[in-house]
Amino acid sequence: MLRSETPDRAAKYRVNTVSALFAQIEAVPRLGELLALTSGLVWAVSVILFRVIGRTVHPLALNLFKNIFAGWLVILTMTAWGLPLLPKLHAADYGLFLLSGIIGIGISDTLFLKSLNILGASRTAIVDCLYSPFVIGLSFLFLAESMTASQIFGVILIISAVLTVTRNGGDERQTRRNLVFGVVLGALAMLTVAAGIVMVKPALARVPFLWAVLFRLLGGAGSLGIFLSFHPRRRTILAPLFQMKNWKALVPASFFGGYLSLIFWMGGMKLAFASVAAALNQLNTIFIVILAAVFLKEKVTAVRVVAIAVAFIGAYLASHPF
Repeated sequence: MLRSETPDRAAKYRVNTVSALFAQIEAVPRLGELLALTSGLVWAVSVILFRVIGRTVHPLALNLFKNIFAGWLVILTMTAWGLPLLPKLHAADYGLFLLSGIIGIGISDTLFLKSLNILGASRTAIVDCLYSPFVIGLSFLFLAESMTASQIFGVILIISAVLTVTRNGGDERQTRRNLVFGVVLGALAMLTVAAGIVMVKPALARVPFLWAVLFRLLGGAGSLGIFLSFHPRRRTILAPLFQMKNWKALVPASFFGGYLSLIFWMGGMKLAFASVAAALNQLNTIFIVILAAVFLKEKVTAVRVVAIAVAFIGAYLASHPF
């Protein structure tokens, strides 16, 4: 009897020890803001990698691979820490985080990757600024977070900056119609990612953090797997995933974009106000433009610089109400 109880006691001791450690880490001052800022930098690196691999891998396949790869990394992380993969939680929590993953990862990331392929990294960075007003607006509606005149003005600035993205800017490879389509896809991606995180914001305080990350990834991967199983072109879409030459960019893109950035991003959302974390995430706009110019040789035109500056100012105003 004692032998059978010993493993259970040891497991409970490990879980309690890890929980206590996480509690101490979460008590670090301004940790949420630091995680949100770091998430922006990591996501910028991910966007560059997604842009490269997106030239040969379909957005549906790329998103599926990213979620499965990141999901396994989270499982390995939880196993190494001795954390339970299926903690005792209400069934509603399981359903909520799966739904959040379907909306905020399965749908949103696919739309984002398609938009990235159309617009390029630097234009996408400007559209990404819609993330802040969407989070702020949804937080105002559903989380009772306040919204001031300065925030509304910031949202207006962001929208005006996004509208400039639809200008051709001398890029003969893109038609205005195509640019508008890319912007619409990007805007929908930001709306769904904002909805996916705001809907679980209150629950993040009561559920294990890594479990929350895992089940959102499962929701995203599961929904994509089901969708692709009925897709008439599923073989063609998935074929590039089995070409090892594509893994040189697939693996690092999934590590940064599906594992690290998601953990940092959700950590920032958990420990900071949603509106503040969203604005700090928005620093990825600057990071993406710099990296796109250096590694992708994307042109940094005067119009684009002004749009980026306006969008960034708008994101700052939206997150610093006065």
